Formats: sequence, C-alpha cells, structure tokens
Amino acid sequence: MAQSNEQIVCRGTLKGHNGWVTQIATTPNFPDMILSASRDKKTILWKLTHEDTNYGIPHLALEGHSHFVSDVVMSSDGQFALTGSWDKTLRLWDLNHGKSTRTFNDHKGDVLSVAFSADNRQIVSGSRDKTIKLWNTLGICKYTISEDCHDNWVSCVRFSPSQANPIIVSCGWDKLVKVWNLTNCKLKTNHYGHSGYLNCVTVSPDGSLCASGGKFSRFLPGFYRLVGKTGFSRENANPGQSPLQFEVAYYEGRSVHAVDLNEGKHLYTLEGGDIINALCFSPNRYWLCAAAGPCIKIWDLENKTTVEELKQDVFTVEARVRSSQPSDLAWSSDGQTLFAGYSDNLIRVWQVSLVQ
Repeated sequence: MAQSNEQIVCRGTLKGHNGWVTQIATTPNFPDMILSASRDKKTILWKLTHEDTNYGIPHLALEGHSHFVSDVVMSSDGQFALTGSWDKTLRLWDLNHGKSTRTFNDHKGDVLSVAFSADNRQIVSGSRDKTIKLWNTLGICKYTISEDCHDNWVSCVRFSPSQANPIIVSCGWDKLVKVWNLTNCKLKTNHYGHSGYLNCVTVSPDGSLCASGGKFSRFLPGFYRLVGKTGFSRENANPGQSPLQFEVAYYEGRSVHAVDLNEGKHLYTLEGGDIINALCFSPNRYWLCAAAGPCIKIWDLENKTTVEELKQDVFTVEARVRSSQPSDLAWSSDGQTLFAGYSDNLIRVWQVSLVQ
C-alpha cells in the first residue's frame, strides 16, 4: 500500500477518443494540459477541469495521420508535440495553433515509438521496419541505425535525460533491450534474458534507471541490491563505477530485474504477474508503475515492495467492461496525479492524496 498517510484514489475520467488511448504526455510548464494519442487517428490536447466526473475537456484535436497514432511526446517547453503513426510517418505539431508543421518520411514500416532529446534538438523513432532513426526538428533524417539493430520490430525508443550519459535505450520484439551511444549511434550494450517480445521501455527522471516490459517471464538471479535515494550499492562492485551505470530491466510481465548497464548483471527481482503494456517512473518518489494486464501495479524501488494495485473495477461504472486494459501511463510533473489510458477509449485519472 501507499504510505500510511497517503492513498491513491480515482478522481475522474477524460472522454473524447473513439479508439484505444495509446499514449499520454504531460509537461511541467502547463500542469492543466495533457496530450493523448489514440487508435482513432487523432491526438487530443486536453484542458483539465479537475471535476470529479469529467476531469477535463478536449481543447484541440490534432488530425492528419491516416492510421493509428502509436505515440506522442511533448517538447519540454510545452509548445510542440511529436507523434508517430502506423501510417509510417512522424509529425511535428504547433500546439498554439493546432497545426502540423513537419511530416517525417523515411520509415518503411509502422512507426511505433518517438521521443525528443532533453534539449528538444534531436528526435528518435523506432519502427516495424526494424530500424531506429535520428532526426532533426526540420524533418531531416540524420542517421539510420541498422548495424547491430534489432532483428524484429523496434517497439520503443527513449533518450536518457542525463547530459552526462548521452544514450538511447531501445527494446523490441526480438526480446532484447539495447543501449546506444548517442554521440556516434553505436551499440554500447545488449541486455538478454527476456523470453518474449517487449512492448515498452522507460528511463527514470535522473537517467540512472531504465525499465522494460512485455510478455512472458524468466526468473533470473539478482546480483546486487538497491539502497537509499541515490542509486545502488553493489555487493560485488568494481571500484570507481558510478550508480548512474545501472539499469532496472522489467522482464516480460511477471518480474522486475535490476541490471548493470555495463555488465548486464541482474540486481533484484520484483513480481509483476501479467503482460506489461506500459511503464513509468514517478517524478518525485522511488516508484515504478506498470500497466500489467487489467490493473496498474506500483512498486517502491527502495523497499522492493508493492505500493498499490489499481484495478479498474473499483473506480467507475464503465470499468465493468472486463476486456478493458490500461495501455499507457503518465505522471503529472508534481507526481501527484497518474493518468492512465485504456483500451475502452477512456483516460482514468488517479491521484495521490492524504488520508483524512
């Protein structure tokens, strides 16, 4: 459970999409605004009202893709959005005017994942064409990673926010997590151990941790332990290595394993229990959140305990549709509100609050 003086409660829903909600993006500059992408081919910019029944209203609909919108991210200043679609393109959007300013054409397969670098100057995308591409904001492909790349769909790509450790992390349907050097686009590390395809990868706000998830599970031994607020203490540590050299790898839905980014050794295991569709770190707590089958699981990484399991049948009448599952997760920048998109076209809003 959450801390004894805190509880996580549902505050309401956002209704506006006519297809699965595939991704949600938030920004600290505009806390009353979120973006959501959907299989209805639209991206919606929401204005949050914080009302109990209808937590927000659609403010803008970004339309232009001809197939499912698979991913959306927002620039750090909240002025632009980037989307990827099964129509094989990326689009850059001006959020002040609701217009597409650039279309990125170079992928030969569905675009499954997109991301902005921390300085908003670089863009990365992953595709069913088995490539990772780096772009500038003018829509020009600067580099295509094909050497040592995934030999199946690239399901997710993310930049590390750490300026001291400029890397890209990717995962794919080849069961691998790969870490790439951003300066030369060369492979740094392969992480093995998954026994099924991977859906998602996420990087912690400080760039020190990474988590990935998908289908099936292998239970691998943990070599190290997690301590304190600054990272890891390694029982078999090599002198001089920084805690920034670690990854937490979420291995396929039933367990979480910690991994050394340099050596690929597993640190510890957490129980998941189902297929993982999405993962995200809390921005202000040592929590990892997973969309695991029909529920959302939250772990405390410091204590390696379950904080909460958020099940849809406890918070709305509409959630009685048992086939509905969480498909994506995003925290507000203050870490108090968790937005969850679902396969029943709704966004459900969870809030951390003090027990009265």
